[in-house]
Amino acid sequence: MKIVVCVKHVPDIQSDRSLDPDGRVVRDGGDGTLNELDENAVEAAVSLLEAHVEAGGTGEVIALTVGPDDAEDAARRALQMGADSAVHVLDDAVAGSDVFGTVAVLAAAIRELAEQGPVDLVVTGMAALDGMTSMLPAALAAELDLAQLTLAAEVSIADSVVRVRRELDSATEILSAPLPALVSVTDQANAPRYPNFKSIMAARKKPVTVRSLADLGVDEAVVGAAGARTEVLAAAARPAREQRVLLTDDGTAGVTLAAYLIENKLVTSRSQR
Repeated sequence: MKIVVCVKHVPDIQSDRSLDPDGRVVRDGGDGTLNELDENAVEAAVSLLEAHVEAGGTGEVIALTVGPDDAEDAARRALQMGADSAVHVLDDAVAGSDVFGTVAVLAAAIRELAEQGPVDLVVTGMAALDGMTSMLPAALAAELDLAQLTLAAEVSIADSVVRVRRELDSATEILSAPLPALVSVTDQANAPRYPNFKSIMAARKKPVTVRSLADLGVDEAVVGAAGARTEVLAAAARPAREQRVLLTDDGTAGVTLAAYLIENKLVTSRSQR
């Protein structure tokens, strides 16, 4: 079984993030990390393969990432978590790509991997914490013409069929599809493993293959700013937090709080209805 898991290097969500004048996320803060939700995707991919091997099968997990030099850090993290190898698409023309350009590159890389042997499953996280469009899983499945099982809170494979459980607001769905397919997982799908020292050292010896757009046969016109179908029209820094008002409840705090909410039109009083 060959499983490809897509991972992304993003600015740390705990850091101060910003956009440059062109509306791109500033990524030179030196605090980049593997997209937190992609850790669930890697864990799902590695766990599915481990179960397959335990049942007597064979296979591999390949981490796939797109981005500048430091994007390799995300691939290396996936290797530490148990992926067998990685592919890093590195090309200056990719800078500024939106989800459509990124999907074109990922799809080309996956098709190339499929030429070396069928890809049974593509796994992604539910969203990247920089752009937060959540569009990539569905767009990538459409580009590859794969069945898509998104927002999985549980994933299993048996008899070449992938099954997922989705938790919706008022319902639980059980979906299945024959392989090959694409699955995106939520942060409820698993608890990502923390690599131990042995895994970290072993990851250093695992191969990371670097590919360019030319290697993959991707036209530069469909990636980068030139190929983007979305545009940031305006952005503004978050306003500084106004001075907070702290109340010590001496028996009148409830009334004071209610008056504050009404004054700031956060609620309406009965007389205003």
